[in-house]
Amino acid sequence: MIVDSALYRRGQRIEVDCFPHEFEKLRAEASEDGDFVWVGLYKPSEGELDDVAKSFGLHPLAVEDALKAHQRPKLERYDDSLFLTLKTLWYVDAEDAVETGEINLFAGADFVVTVRHGRGSELHSARSRLEAQESVLTHGPSAVIYAVCDTVVDGYTDVVAELEVDVDEIETSVFSPARTNDSSRIYVLKREIAEVRRAVMPLREPMRKFADGLVHGVEREAGPFFRDVLDHLNQAAEVVDSLDSLLSTAFDAHLARITVQQNDDMRKISAGAALVVVPTLIAGIYGMNFRHMPELSWTFGYPLALLLMVAVSAGLWMLFKRSGWL
Repeated sequence: MIVDSALYRRGQRIEVDCFPHEFEKLRAEASEDGDFVWVGLYKPSEGELDDVAKSFGLHPLAVEDALKAHQRPKLERYDDSLFLTLKTLWYVDAEDAVETGEINLFAGADFVVTVRHGRGSELHSARSRLEAQESVLTHGPSAVIYAVCDTVVDGYTDVVAELEVDVDEIETSVFSPARTNDSSRIYVLKREIAEVRRAVMPLREPMRKFADGLVHGVEREAGPFFRDVLDHLNQAAEVVDSLDSLLSTAFDAHLARITVQQNDDMRKISAGAALVVVPTLIAGIYGMNFRHMPELSWTFGYPLALLLMVAVSAGLWMLFKRSGWL
C-alpha cells in the first residue's frame, strides 16, 4: 500500500500533477538541484515493490530483503544507493510483550523509499515534523534518514521505559514477605529484553558511521543530528544491559528465597512430626500390656502416662518455638 509520495524542493513540499503510484513521473519532476522524492509504502505487494524498484533503480537483493522483512538491522550500499534496515518496537502492557516490526529504507541522490512492516513506528508524524522544519529538510535524503532513525529510536526509549517499570515490579515482588511465583514472568521479561537487544545493538554501528560522516551519500553536516540519535540509542542499550542483569539477579534471589522457604517448611514439618511421634512412642510402650509391667496394676499409671505425653509435647513445643522451628 502506498501511504504517501511527495516531491520536496528547497525544504518545501511541492504539489505535482500526478497520481501517487506514478513514480517515474514524480521522479522526473525532481529536476532542480537538491530536489528529491520521498515514497512511503506499508506492507507492499511484490508487484507494487517491483514498480518502485524499476522507477528508482533499486538493487534486486535489497528489494528482496525489503519484501520478505525479518532482517537484522544493517546498512548496505548498492551501486549509488543506500539500503538501511531498522527494527521497530512497541510495547503491549497487558501481555508484558514487546512486538516488533521493520522499516527498510532506500536512499539515493534524489529519492528516499521507506517500506514499513508491522504496526510500530508510523512515519506520518515523522514526515509532518520534517516538513515543518524547512532548514532540516533542505539537507535532502539525509534529513529523511535522520527523521526515520530518530522516530525509531524514540520508540526504543519508550519501550525500555515500560520494561523498567516491569522490572521494578518484579524486584518488589521477589523481595516482598509474601510467597510469590515470579519465575515465569522473569523468563518472559528476559525474552522480551532479548528482543529489544536484537533491535538496538546492531543499529549502533550504522548510527556511528552516520554521526562520523563516513557514509557516502549522507551529508557530513547532518552528523550532529545523528550523534543525538546515537546518544539516545546508546542510552537505551545501556538500560537494556542493566535490566537484563537485574532480572538475572532477581531470578537468583527468587530461587534462593524458594530454597529458604523449603528449608523453613521442612523444619516446621520435622517439629510437627516430633510433637506427634513422642506421645505415640509413650502410648506404644504403655499399650503393650505385658503382665509384669509395674504400671499396669498402679492406680495412677494411666493419668501418669497422659501427663507424661502432655509434658514432653509441651517441652518440645517450647524448644522448637524458641529455636524458630515453629
